[in-house]
Amino acid sequence: MKRRNFVKNSAVAGVGLSVLGIYSCKEAKKEATDETGMEEKDESMEPFFKLSLAQWSVHRMIQNGELDPYAFASKAKEWGFAGLEYVSQLYDKELKPANYSAEAMAAFVDRSNAEAEKHGLQNVLIMIDGQGDLATSDAKTRKEAVENHYKWVDAASAMGCHAIRVNLAGSTDPETWVPNSVDGLSQLATYAIGKSINILVENHGGLSSNAAMLAEVMTKVGMDNCGTLPDFGNFCIRRNDPEDYGSGCAEMYDAYKGTTELMPFAKAVSAKSHNFDEAGNETDIDYTRMLQIVKDAGYTGFIGVEYEGDELGEVEGIMATKNLMLSSAAKIA
Repeated sequence: MKRRNFVKNSAVAGVGLSVLGIYSCKEAKKEATDETGMEEKDESMEPFFKLSLAQWSVHRMIQNGELDPYAFASKAKEWGFAGLEYVSQLYDKELKPANYSAEAMAAFVDRSNAEAEKHGLQNVLIMIDGQGDLATSDAKTRKEAVENHYKWVDAASAMGCHAIRVNLAGSTDPETWVPNSVDGLSQLATYAIGKSINILVENHGGLSSNAAMLAEVMTKVGMDNCGTLPDFGNFCIRRNDPEDYGSGCAEMYDAYKGTTELMPFAKAVSAKSHNFDEAGNETDIDYTRMLQIVKDAGYTGFIGVEYEGDELGEVEGIMATKNLMLSSAAKIA
């Protein structure tokens, strides 16, 4: 089977400059006049990708009660995005007490669909957390984790998403992690193919951030609806303290090499950001270089803005990332 272009490619909705916003740099605004005297937009100035917003960018506002998670679509529209990337754990407050019942999941789907439709946005994917380890060495536990994801595959299908993002936690031994991951993903992708949903793995810490190993897993799974979601900033394989996310990275995979290795399998991309310098550049990630890698791979789908910094507020960080995406896109070949 061919690996690329499974059903519902993420590049499903055209997005004009009216949605994405006009580039801030002067090269971005070029206009021509046709024979009728009407102004025409220079299509070459539009980015090669479409902009989605990862809901994790507003997780602090949601978790402290400042923002209703169902206001996600409204805010994304206000901030100039075209696609929505949901985060499952941000709905746990209502879904967990109901034990993720069919009724509770249906209510989540219906309300999310209504908001997306109201604001004219595309549901792109759902990022799934806390549903079990798909790469654990215990086969029974791994099977339970696979089945825990079924409800989210169903929800994504009902919402018109093209994918769910999963994690490959479990074994920390490369010799067992690879076959465990292949088995867990193959089981889940087999279920998801009947729902027209892609199963995407993000480089999300641990061995999943070893891009060469994750690419090996993708090759061994070999299913059209199983791919990657390269994240620009999640290439820490081992932290100084595995129990403390903020303890610093003890072993880092090269982010540019890793993104290049994961892009052949990519069906979504995440533009992670933390802090910015005075010129508006991300302090640790060369966005122009990253976007060139993405473009060179032939990717034209959604790229999700995922601000995770703490120097700017969430809204300011989101807009700084969006502006950097657009200005960087204007620089590349």
